[in-house]
Amino acid sequence: MEDKSLTKLIIINGAPGVGKSTIGNVIFSRLHNSAFLDGDDVWRINPFEVTDRTRSIVERNIAFVLRNYIEASYEYVILVWVLHQQSIIDHLLGNLDDLKFKVYIFTLICDEEILLERLRQQGKKGRELEVALDRLQQSLTLKTEKLDTSLLKPDKIVSRIVAAITN
Repeated sequence: MEDKSLTKLIIINGAPGVGKSTIGNVIFSRLHNSAFLDGDDVWRINPFEVTDRTRSIVERNIAFVLRNYIEASYEYVILVWVLHQQSIIDHLLGNLDDLKFKVYIFTLICDEEILLERLRQQGKKGRELEVALDRLQQSLTLKTEKLDTSLLKPDKIVSRIVAAITN
């Protein structure tokens, strides 16, 4: 029998521009007794550099915040972040393995051309586009439920996620 009092950790991942923050914010607004963390918030460093040191800091900060939310007994804890490798997901969850919670992981994907158009509309170019396409390809290999945002409106994606976590 499933313990209804367990926190439900909802991880929404995918490439930059695929719709993680949009979907996460809508889910957060719909779920009472919830907490929300956008992984980008802990990357707000100047200068922005992805190094072993900064990656370690960010991973520890995310685990710390998630731990605090889970220990505070929020019914739902929502994390949106670019988790493009299974090892990153496994490492993150490993840092929480002493806690009791149920995890749901959804990877948002979309057509490459649609992703590029979204990112160009945000003013992204060059290397940022290359990284996003690389993250999209890596996301396809994850052992997670995939949701294609190419042609679906955010409300449809949100409805699918909410149905999966509340049934």
